[in-house]
Formats: sequence, structure tokens, C-alpha cells
Amino acid sequence: MTTARVRLVEITADNRDAVCALRVLPAQERLVAPVTASLAEAAATPEGEPWYRAVYAGEEPVGFVMLSWNVPPGRPGVIGPYFLWRLLIDAAHQGRGYGRAVLAQVVDLVRADGGTELLTSHQQGEGNPGPFYRGLGFEPTGEVDGDEIVLRLVLTG
Repeated sequence: MTTARVRLVEITADNRDAVCALRVLPAQERLVAPVTASLAEAAATPEGEPWYRAVYAGEEPVGFVMLSWNVPPGRPGVIGPYFLWRLLIDAAHQGRGYGRAVLAQVVDLVRADGGTELLTSHQQGEGNPGPFYRGLGFEPTGEVDGDEIVLRLVLTG
């Protein structure tokens, strides 16, 4: 199997509209917020140390990723220090390995920054991304954030 190739690109005035136009499948809309809502959430939550990028395959935006990046301990309501806050792959580009490729790059970046684990969470219910994350080595922590199951990927060893 060929690994999908993606680039993580800063969101600027030049690409913002194209990135904000990305959409998941209708059945996934209850599971992942749109890019515009994610950017608004990032702006409203600076204590979460938001770090976000557009996901490009070639010259085309195909997704969006957002993390809490190296959050100092003790910030109420913020999971960290490294938390995969949002991963969205556009409906027209799903099933091509882009999600896995994004996570591989994110893991490399977190490790390079000294991170020892990457946390994420997901909604419960039909069609949730839990199997996708568990297939990449994430394991449930036993914690629940709101109504979302928290998962951990250990980056050491």
C-alpha cells in the first residue's frame, strides 16, 4: 500500500476560503465541527494553545487539523499538553489515506517538540472515529470529556 502524501500548510488569507469550504460526509457532520467553527473556537480559546493547519495533497486542500500545542499544566478545561482537537478530511478525499498521513506528520512534530503522548477524543455513537484511532495505536484512557471518549497514543519506546 502506498502512503498518501500530504503537506501541513499555514492557513492564510490566500487559502482560507478554500479550506473553510471543506466538508465531511453528511453522516459525519454531528461528529466533527466545520473548519469555520474550529477556527472560531481556536480564536475564543487561546488558553488551549491552538495550532492548526490546512492539509494539502499536491496543490489542493483536502483537510484540516488542529491541536492544543504544548499546553502548560493546570489550565482548567484544557486537555494536554498535546491534544488532537480536530481532524477533518473532506468528503471527496476520504478513503485515500490522508487521515493516517496527517497523524503520522503530527506525531513526528509532537515527538520533535519533546511530547511523549498525543491525546484525542471522539463522540460516541454510530460512525464515530474510534476504530480509526485505535487502529493507529490510540488507547482509551478511561476518561470522558463531556460526552467524548478520551484516547492516548504513547510516543515513547
